[in-house]
Amino acid sequence: MAFRFAHNNFNVLNLERSLAFYEKALGFREARRLEGPGFTLAYLSDGGKTPHELELTWLHDRKEPYNLGENEFHLAITTDRFEEAHRLHQEMDCICYENQAMGIYFISDPDGYWIEILPEK
Repeated sequence: MAFRFAHNNFNVLNLERSLAFYEKALGFREARRLEGPGFTLAYLSDGGKTPHELELTWLHDRKEPYNLGENEFHLAITTDRFEEAHRLHQEMDCICYENQAMGIYFISDPDGYWIEILPEK
């Protein structure tokens, strides 16, 4: 028996706002979409660099923000242009935490989910 990662899911309040954020901040684009009664699933891709996807779930009737608890979970993303990415995220004002000693930082998406940005090794 073999298991492989397929995707992670974030629930979002405004799908279009989230799609715009992920495209600008990380270059992730919608690869496919599934519409259901009262919900939309949008699967974001890194352009085929990996098979992993980020599923954004929009529940059409949801109005209140999601409770992310203490936000102790996150996605980790690597980039080959770390300094350039850091400048972009500063301009977007989405950096929520930096650990300069470790050489990493986190950005926060429109719904408050954290994404760790790491330099490629």
